Amino acid sequence: MDFNDSPEEAAYREKARAWLAENAAAHRAKWGEPKANTPEHMAAAKDWQATKASAGYACITWPAAIGGGGGTPIQSVIFGQEETKAGVGYGYFTIGLGMCVPTVMAFADGETKKRFVGPAVRGEEIWCQLFSEPAGGSDVAALRTRAVRDGDDWVINGQKVWTTGAHYCDYGILLVRTDPDVPKHKGLTMFWVDMKDPAVECRPIHQMSGGREFNEVYFTDLRVKDSQRLGEVGQGWQVALVTLMNERLAVGGSAGPNYREVMKLARDLSGVTGPAVKDQAFREKLADWYVQSEGLKFTRFRTMTALSRGQTPGPESSIGKIISANQLQELANTAVEMEDQYGILSDPEVAPAEAAFQQSLMWAPGLRIAGGTDEILKNIIAERVLGLPGDVRVDKDVAFKDMPTGR
Repeated sequence: MDFNDSPEEAAYREKARAWLAENAAAHRAKWGEPKANTPEHMAAAKDWQATKASAGYACITWPAAIGGGGGTPIQSVIFGQEETKAGVGYGYFTIGLGMCVPTVMAFADGETKKRFVGPAVRGEEIWCQLFSEPAGGSDVAALRTRAVRDGDDWVINGQKVWTTGAHYCDYGILLVRTDPDVPKHKGLTMFWVDMKDPAVECRPIHQMSGGREFNEVYFTDLRVKDSQRLGEVGQGWQVALVTLMNERLAVGGSAGPNYREVMKLARDLSGVTGPAVKDQAFREKLADWYVQSEGLKFTRFRTMTALSRGQTPGPESSIGKIISANQLQELANTAVEMEDQYGILSDPEVAPAEAAFQQSLMWAPGLRIAGGTDEILKNIIAERVLGLPGDVRVDKDVAFKDMPTGR
């Protein structure tokens, strides 16, 4: 494992840092600090994305011919690190550019790629991923949204849930069932769809954190052309695996307070016998969080070293989300309890630490589901990293229509 940038990587980091210093300042001067989830925030995000695209920083590893930077994976990591430090990142494009458009690039025809890739890179159009369903839970292949062939069209009916950003997205990739007479993984097909079509209805879900990023999405006799199909009919699971592998990387970490911030809070709060940071039980938890954080840091260094050497990271990237999401939930819960009666306050104007721990406590459970549940990721690690036997699948050879539904 190499902890240092190579000379070429160090030079690229300096170049990216200089570009960000200049352009981030200009961006803030133009837009200020717009409130999240407002039209002004979206406009600022699209402007920043276009600025990055014009300089080759929007999709660094993609070919320059389609709007990317023609760079390497390690350059993309370096720019992401420096962009985070500069404080100008936006999340609207993560799913589209990290999961959806790469799937389009891999399976769509040339005309479709030419139509969609450039506008997505420049932030002109935003994409969402339509996989999860109420009856499926963590089992993506258990989906029930149907697509029935009608000449050159397909007619789609069904429901998706937990679709991030569906209410503001322009397009989406949609996994549906086209053949119920074969086992569940074999009867799926993927399409791209227009999210503004009248046959598509988005209903934002009001989360306990106060946000409304997730949606229920309903399809009622939605007609799509066969030319909107991604991959072969019945091969949707193979197409979806490309999306899911990209999702594991895109949702690999967690945003929120870390052990340093909860330690700072503990110094400022008083317990029964003095500052909370002196409490032995808290100090033991703090030590555990420190060890976990260091382990995650060095695991990510392994990934960066692999990228620097031109290698492709494997399924071990699933480790990061399991650890960080669970740590965030435990850390936030401890901090809120430590705040005692003030822990019930969620107003950033009056709550300790500007209510950062309250927000994390309400968001962390969702992070343990997004991008693969803890259980799914543990299976991936067990089977693909540790080489343990796979789970027993009693439905492997059962036609989907014959699977029990509990009704």
